[in-house]
Amino acid sequence: MATHVFLYAGAHAAVHTVTPGESIASAIRAAMPGDTVRIERGDYIEHLKIDKPLTLEGVGRPTIRGRFSGDVIRIKATDVSVKGLIVRDSGTDQTAQNSGIYFEPGSHRGAVQDCEVVFNLFGIWIEKSNDVHIAGNTITGRRDLQSALRGNGIQLYNSSGAQVVGNHISYARDGIYVDLSSKSVFRGNRIHHLRYGTHYMNTHDSTWENNEVYLNRGGLALMEVRRLTVRNNIAWGNADHGIMLRTIQDSTVENNVVAGNGRGFFVYDAEYNSLRGNLAINNEVGIHLSAGSSNNQVDGNDFIGNQSQVKFVASRDVEWGKAQGNYWSNYSGWDQNGDGQGDVPYEANDVVDRLNWQYPLLKLVLSSPSIQVLRFVARQFPVLRAPSVVDKHPRTRPLNLDWRKWSDKRPDPDK
Repeated sequence: MATHVFLYAGAHAAVHTVTPGESIASAIRAAMPGDTVRIERGDYIEHLKIDKPLTLEGVGRPTIRGRFSGDVIRIKATDVSVKGLIVRDSGTDQTAQNSGIYFEPGSHRGAVQDCEVVFNLFGIWIEKSNDVHIAGNTITGRRDLQSALRGNGIQLYNSSGAQVVGNHISYARDGIYVDLSSKSVFRGNRIHHLRYGTHYMNTHDSTWENNEVYLNRGGLALMEVRRLTVRNNIAWGNADHGIMLRTIQDSTVENNVVAGNGRGFFVYDAEYNSLRGNLAINNEVGIHLSAGSSNNQVDGNDFIGNQSQVKFVASRDVEWGKAQGNYWSNYSGWDQNGDGQGDVPYEANDVVDRLNWQYPLLKLVLSSPSIQVLRFVARQFPVLRAPSVVDKHPRTRPLNLDWRKWSDKRPDPDK
C-alpha cells in the first residue's frame, strides 16, 4: 500500500492507495482524519467501517462486495465522502437493515457520489445524519426478491438538509423513503419499476423538482407534510397514481406532468395548497379528490383526454379556476367573444358519474339510451344535480403547448 502526502485545505493530508490484493480496511485504519483512501480498479471482498472523517475514492470503478452478509460500508463519523465505487451484495436481514452504504446517527455532512450501489437489500440508509449529499448514483435493488422483501433504494430518517440529486433508482421496494426529516431537496432523480417511486412522510419545508417517476405501482406519494414545493416533475405510466397529495397543507404543486397513470393526481385531506400549471393527460382519472380537499387554489392546469377528468365525492360544489381558469378537453361550451375563456361553466361530474363510481358495473351500459336520458334530465333539473368541481370560466385552449408528446405514456402491462 503506497502513501502519498500533499497539502490540502491548509493542512497536511495523505493519500493511501490500495491495489487489488491489499486491504481497504487496513488503509482506513492507517488513515488520519481528512486523508483520502484511493482504491484502484479491482474486486475487493470486504466489510468496511469508517469511523473518522475521510474520503473513499475509486479509480476506474473498483467493486466492493459484501458477500451477502451485513452492510458493505458502514459510516460512523462526520464528513465522510464515498465516490466512484461499485458497492454490492449486502446481507438480506430486514431487522438489521442491511445496506450497501449505512450512515449511522451523527454521520453529518456525508456524501455518496457517482457510485453504483447494486444488489443490496437497502441501497443507502441515512439515519439522524444532517446535510448529507447523495448525488449521481445508480441504485438497483434485489430483483430476485419479491417486492415486499426488498429494501428501499434510499432511506432517509430523522435527518435534515439532505440533498438527493441526479440519482437513478430502480427495482427496490420504494425508490426514496423519507420520514421525520426536513429542509431537504430531491431533484433530478429517475425512479422506476418500484412499489412507490417515493414514500414520503412528515418531512416539511422541502422541495421535489425535476424528477421523473415512471412504471411504478405508485409514483410520488407525499403524505402528512407542510410547506412542500413540488414542481416540474414527470410521473407517467404508474399503475395507481402519478402524484399523491395526502394530508398536505400550505404547499405549491406546479408545472408537473402526470400522464397515463391510473390516477393522475390523488388528493386526499389536502387543504390550503396551490395547484397550478400542471398537465394531467390520458389518465384513467385526471384528479381524484376525497376527504375534504376543498380549500385549495386550482388554476391554470390542463386536463386532457382523461377517461374521467375528476372523481369528486362531497356534499357541496368546489370552485376552481378563479384567476385564469383550467382547460378541460371535454368542455362542450363556447367562447362567443374569443377571449380564450368559456362563456358557460364547466362542471366535472353529474349524477351518472356518481352512480358509475358507486356501481362500477354501470360502465357496461353507459352508452345505452336510458343512461343518456338520465344524464340529460339531471342537467335540466337542478334537484337531480350532484355536487361537482365547477370552473366558471374554463380556458378553451391548453396552456401546455407540448401536451401531445405525452399522449402515448401507459403503465407497463408486465408489472
